[in-house]
Amino acid sequence: MSEQDKRVIRLPHAGIVLLVGPSNSGKTTLLDTLIAAGTIKQTEVVSSDQFRMLVGDVEFMDWTSRSKLESDIINKQYQHISAKAFEAMEGIITMRCRLDKLTLIDATHLYEEDRKRYVELARKQHVPIVALVLDTPEEELLRRDGKREFPRGKQRVKKQAHLFKRSLRSLRLEGFDASYVVKAAQLMDIAFERKANPLVHEVGQGIDIIGDVHGCFQEQLELLDKLGYTPDEAGFYRHPEGRLPVSVGDVMSRGPESLAAMEWWRKHVEAGLAYMTDSNHGWKIARFLDGRQVELSHGDEKTAAELEHYERQYGEEAARMLIERLRVFLLQAPPQLVFCRNGVRQLVVVHAGIRDSYIGKQSAKIQDYCRYGESDGTDAQGRPLRKEWYNDHESGELIVWGHDPRVEPTIMNQTINIDQGAVFGGHLTAYRYPEKQFVQVKAHANYAGEGRNPLLEEQLNRFKQPNLRKYIEGYSVLTSSYGDVAVRGEFVKAAIDTVSHYTVPLEELVYIPPTMSPPPKTAEDERFLEHPAEAFAYYRSQGVEKMLMEKKHMGSRAIVLLFRNEAAAVPYVGRETLGVIYTRTGRAFFQPMLEEQVLRKLNGDLAKANYFDRYGTDLVLLDTEIVPWNLKARELIASQYAHVAEVALMDRRAKLAKLLEAKSIGKAVQHWIDELEIKLGNAETFEQAFQQYCWDTNGLEGIRIAPFHTLAHSTASFQSEKHSWHMEHARELAACSELFMETECKVVTDEASELEAIRWWEEMTEQGHEGAVIKPEYFVARHKGRLIQPAIKVRGRKYLHIIYGMDYLLPENLQRLKQRKTSKKERYALKEFALGLESVERFIRKESVERIHECVLAALSMESDSVDPRL
Repeated sequence: MSEQDKRVIRLPHAGIVLLVGPSNSGKTTLLDTLIAAGTIKQTEVVSSDQFRMLVGDVEFMDWTSRSKLESDIINKQYQHISAKAFEAMEGIITMRCRLDKLTLIDATHLYEEDRKRYVELARKQHVPIVALVLDTPEEELLRRDGKREFPRGKQRVKKQAHLFKRSLRSLRLEGFDASYVVKAAQLMDIAFERKANPLVHEVGQGIDIIGDVHGCFQEQLELLDKLGYTPDEAGFYRHPEGRLPVSVGDVMSRGPESLAAMEWWRKHVEAGLAYMTDSNHGWKIARFLDGRQVELSHGDEKTAAELEHYERQYGEEAARMLIERLRVFLLQAPPQLVFCRNGVRQLVVVHAGIRDSYIGKQSAKIQDYCRYGESDGTDAQGRPLRKEWYNDHESGELIVWGHDPRVEPTIMNQTINIDQGAVFGGHLTAYRYPEKQFVQVKAHANYAGEGRNPLLEEQLNRFKQPNLRKYIEGYSVLTSSYGDVAVRGEFVKAAIDTVSHYTVPLEELVYIPPTMSPPPKTAEDERFLEHPAEAFAYYRSQGVEKMLMEKKHMGSRAIVLLFRNEAAAVPYVGRETLGVIYTRTGRAFFQPMLEEQVLRKLNGDLAKANYFDRYGTDLVLLDTEIVPWNLKARELIASQYAHVAEVALMDRRAKLAKLLEAKSIGKAVQHWIDELEIKLGNAETFEQAFQQYCWDTNGLEGIRIAPFHTLAHSTASFQSEKHSWHMEHARELAACSELFMETECKVVTDEASELEAIRWWEEMTEQGHEGAVIKPEYFVARHKGRLIQPAIKVRGRKYLHIIYGMDYLLPENLQRLKQRKTSKKERYALKEFALGLESVERFIRKESVERIHECVLAALSMESDSVDPRL
């Protein structure tokens, strides 16, 4: 017989294949053949004989030639070993099923209760189970038994043959997904193949996952156009790069064009040009089209009304054909789609949710979970209280889902919700993979016409406190500028403790400024540890041609959030307030009374200058430096700087006096005097270095705020602006209020301007100023698609006495310090920068406190990690 004429038996991709047949029926021989052919792996086979050997060191125990007493004892021993062998074997099979592996079980399985146990195991683990039955004539069984090393005996073989015949009558009713009966003489005429998992696909050239369409067909076409899809002559939408659209389901109901949406997805899925998952509305409409008794509600009745209109317009036969096409399509929709790259599962698309143990599997229970998610009862209105299933996601795949309308795409624990309530007047969202980008179109109207609008409800609930369980073991934030930023659990716990006890309220903690790294390389100039030349060289290596050098104020970093008036704050922070001022670790910068004075002064000055009206904004969010340094560092200065300086000066002056006295009587101590004079000069420089950053303040008097980034107004963030724009805006703010101060800066475009900037830096730092910050032209700068350092601080020789100690410039110390590594600091600077950008965007969009907090908490968590604090 040719290969084409052979009967084909397709083994499942995973689950259980239960071989059924008496001893000598050829089960082990068949499995050896399949292993040799590469159809199955050796590790996919388990056998009762194998486990008897593992458990009891015997494959078979012959008791037939023994006395009655010995025969009974040996038989009981064999039964006991067999029971333990099957117990161990079942444990292994269960584990393999949980891991979605294929297991072929080589045993006789002649008793219905034995087969039933495996059917139940397969159902519990949500995997298919297939019976592969080998029907071998009794005479052949006896002939083969005579040739065995350990014959089972004629009586036993005959008994098994009888049991087998009884089994054939009931197998089809025992719950197997499939059963194949193979005659021994037909084995040579059968080809065995492995099925592929129908839920698993390759990402290919890329996919575009589209959220719940709900009959918003025109918006769907607009989104496809925005994604780059165009229709061909046959009306099929194709992407020039070979990308494919993927639907999370619920393409129908509630909206105006459910039939058009369903037909579009049906045609494209059947043509291999799209994918679509099952969903709750899809399942209900499928059963309705199948003629079952279904109560149509929550917008499903609109789909039925469309069908009635279709029948009136095109006739009963056309409507019948449409119903049949859609019925088959919806009933066959998979519960989930798993996408792989390089053979690794990377992304799961599902409608409402999925447990990690369900990924890649299919059963009635899994399908229901994927359609509806998990609920915890209902509320007073009878609506399901949805459980946050994504908190338990640990297996690593990115899960993209819909079902639960959110104002914005919501990223939680490696899951992304892309149902932005298009049918409720929100947006239709696509998530591009592997690019990890969102693309949206605005809905033309609120089509749902229901009293309940989940988008409005989300806005009302946006100040609900976050569920810390989501974060406590570590999590990641998907940022638009950097991609995934992951933080580890131990650092999150420390940050949660900080937020719980010390910071301003979560609603007002909207941005944590990033750490800032010194130049990647220490100064080539042997007189310096840090020098601007290395910062300029870094940016030029990253393709930056224009830079800014800004004077670095020696004060304390502070975030200033200022509202137009107290009422304007309510939509943003949930209470009436003029604003808040906090440190880069989230703590209140001033005592409450002084903060109130500062806020009222700033608010009054900006209002008098017509600032809020001129920009049409309800708020301004600023990244600033507040001086003097002792406003926040008084205790630090007293305990670590003033005391150290005083003791060092006293000690070195006393030693120098002794040495001078020794010299006056002719002792050879000049080299020690020279060394001590240098060290005394270092101590004097150290004392001067911190003192000039401190002065007395009285209320508002003496306080100055230097803004250097205007992060946002209520209308927009300013991430796309150049740094020169931010400096000009800071100058404008300084003109509005005497509390604000302008920051000096230099623009660097060529070698001449670079040398001038370096000269300015050297003069400024020799006068005792801290140093400068060098930035690329744009606030967000990239090189070859990758984010580069947003800013580099270059501190002066005198100031660094405070950081590295009063004798750090001694040659042996400076040489050692020049071996320092900044790579970790640089990585954290980039990640915290991306988190800050993300949290500001979410705040301006009035997203939930939880969405903003996950960015802020991640940034604070990184500050809990150990990085050299001197950098």
